[in-house]
Formats: sequence, structure tokens, C-alpha cells
Amino acid sequence: MTAHLPLMVWLSPSFPVGAFAYSHGLEWAFESGDLHDAATLGDWLEALVTQGSLRNDLVLFSCAARAVTAEDDATLAEIAELALALANSAERRLETATQGNAFVTAVRAAWPCAAIERLRSAWSGDVAYPVAVAAASAGHGLPLAASLEAYGLAFVANLVSASVRLGIVGQTDGQKLTAALVPAIRNAARAAEAATLDDLGACTLRSDIASLRHETQYSRLFRS
Repeated sequence: MTAHLPLMVWLSPSFPVGAFAYSHGLEWAFESGDLHDAATLGDWLEALVTQGSLRNDLVLFSCAARAVTAEDDATLAEIAELALALANSAERRLETATQGNAFVTAVRAAWPCAAIERLRSAWSGDVAYPVAVAAASAGHGLPLAASLEAYGLAFVANLVSASVRLGIVGQTDGQKLTAALVPAIRNAARAAEAATLDDLGACTLRSDIASLRHETQYSRLFRS
């Protein structure tokens, strides 16, 4: 199976995980004035890729994929639990768990594989989104490097789409930002490929605060 084809399907906006409903705290950052043009949005997204939540998601993805390949159910369950624990706000947990659970449901129906059943056997709780995609990717024998890059690009593309809908940037600037972040995404994926759980860590405090503040934001378009 050509690696990019299932990844294109799973990580496209049409795959039924509801990614369009989440802004990852960008909505509050926009309302507060932190984000107001392409330059500020680009800095914010690059920080998430290199030092923030996406960096951690890629590490979790890599560790989960390797645990699936090794048929290490104990480690897979540990990673699944840790991925939820690392969600540092109610909305971040909602975002990753809702998408992860929806992804598992869709893959079991349309793209079944033993790895997804192994994941559900090893861990019966909510499934964080990167763990769910990692299990399917490993279960279908997709290259880890390509899967990490695809996941990272989909994360950025979804936040750029949210930013366009919020009016932070227009469609052309949004595409320019996505293209400009591709090298950073590739570097983050490359670093995550051999990472362990000991490499987890982030320092994007303003993004974390945005997620917390969004919970009580008066007028909202997004669930996070």
C-alpha cells in the first residue's frame, strides 16, 4: 500500500473526527489581541511545532507506533493514559479525546486492522488523537517518518483553517504560513522518530493559558 494514500484520507478535513470544531485556544488568543496578523500567527504556530503541544503529540505518536509494532500492550496502555494526562485543560482533553475516539470508530469500520483492536484491548478508556492515529498507522504498516510528518502537517493546516475562519489571516496568507512551517514540521517529526517518553516537555505557556481562558470565553465559534 502506498504510504501517503491512507494518511491523506485519515488526516483530511473530510475524515469524521470533527477537527474543524477546535481552535486549540487560538480563538481566545485572537480575542485577547495576541494574534492579529500573519506574523503573530506564524510565531504562535511555530512555537507549537517546535516547543509545544504538537512536539509532544509527535513524541507520543512515535512511542505508541513503536509499542504497537512490538506488540507491547503494557507500554501502549501507559502511553494512552499519559497522553490524556498531559492534556492541561478540560478543552485540550476534550479536543484530543473526542477526535481520538472518533478516529478509532471510523478506522474500525472502514480501515480495520489488528493494531486498533490491540489498542482497545490494552486500553479501554478514551483514546488521545495521536495515539489513535499512531496505532492505525503502525497497524497498516505505514512508515513512521511519513506518518509523523503527515500528522504534523494536518495539525498545522487545521489551525490555519481555524485562523482563516476567525479572520486572523486570509486564505492566501494562511497557505503561505502552512508552506513556511513545513521545514519545522519535518524537523520535529525527525526528532520524534527516535524519541522516548523521557523527551516529552513543552514551554508554550501562553498557548496553555489560552486554552484555559477559552473555557469561559463569552462568545465562541470553536469547542476549544
